[in-house]
Amino acid sequence: MTDTELIPRTVIKPKVERPKLHKVILVNDDYTPREFVVSVLKAEFRMGPDEAHRVMVTAHRKGSCVVAVFTKDIAETKATRATDAGRRLGFPLLFTTEPEE
Repeated sequence: MTDTELIPRTVIKPKVERPKLHKVILVNDDYTPREFVVSVLKAEFRMGPDEAHRVMVTAHRKGSCVVAVFTKDIAETKATRATDAGRRLGFPLLFTTEPEE
């Protein structure tokens, strides 16, 4: 046995977890004009006119609708900005977030 005998090393790979995703949800109200909701969906969530209209109608009929799924920080930022757009004009427009299961 020599002083320079090599001992095999174990390579440890850190386990990288994907960030938890959060849903942005549009909550229906009976006061915000449909056209305004569509314009917010197009501007904040980069939807085309047809997709924005479908999301708005789904929220209107079912009471709420998942708009998109993002990491937590992005979801909260987009929901806040979209809600604030309505509040600036006096509408009760509401977007919320919740963890995706």
